[in-house]
Amino acid sequence: MQITLAEEIMLLSLDDESGSVKQRQSVGWAVAGALLLELVLADRVRVSGKHLELVDSPPTGEELLDGRFEAMRVWMKGRSKRRIGEWLTKDQAKAVGAAVERLSARGVVVEERRKALGMFPVRRYPEADGTVERALRERLADAVSKGAEPDERTASLVTVIHAARLHALAFPGVPRKEITARTAAIADGQWAAESIRTAIRDMQLAMAAVTVATVTAATA
Repeated sequence: MQITLAEEIMLLSLDDESGSVKQRQSVGWAVAGALLLELVLADRVRVSGKHLELVDSPPTGEELLDGRFEAMRVWMKGRSKRRIGEWLTKDQAKAVGAAVERLSARGVVVEERRKALGMFPVRRYPEADGTVERALRERLADAVSKGAEPDERTASLVTVIHAARLHALAFPGVPRKEITARTAAIADGQWAAESIRTAIRDMQLAMAAVTVATVTAATA
C-alpha cells in the first residue's frame, strides 16, 4: 500500500498502542510541509524562494492531496502567489487531522473516541495494520542507517524529517549524531524541497521564540 508522505509522517508520530501524537507541534509543521511538497512533486504547486503558486494541472486522484489543494486554492483568494510560511502556519493543525483521518479510512489505524475526565471528547488512533509502518521504517533505515541510495519519495520524506527535527521519531533508539549527517546530505540533494525545508525551519524558530517570550513573561 502506498500512502502519502504526510501519512508516513503521521505513522511515525502515532504511538502504536495509545494512538496519541508525539511531538505534536513539530509533527504539525512536518505534515503540512509534506503535503505541500507532494503537491510540488505532482506539479500542482510551484515554489520559488519564500512563495508558492498554484499550477493549472489535473487533480492527482489522491483524496488527501486534492483536498489540501482545494483548501489552498480558497486560501489564495485569487492571488497569483503567497508566502509558504503563511500557508504552513494556517494548515499545520488541519493537516494533521486530514492525514490521520485518511490513515483511518485506509484501515492503517483505527479511530477511538473517549472522554477525558469524563467530560472532554478525545480522539486516539492506535495502529490497526502494522505492516505499513514496518515497511516504512525499513525503507528509512536502508536510506539513512545503511546508506542505500533513496528514491525520490524516500529522499523527500527524509528531507521533511530532517527539517522538522523528527529524527527521534523516525529512528528511535539511534543517537541523533549518528544519523544527522546522513539526513542532512539527503536533504541537501532535494532541490524541490529547499524552500519548504527552509519555511519549516523558519516556522519552528518563530514558534520557539514565541514560547520563550511567553514563558519569560509568565515568570517575570
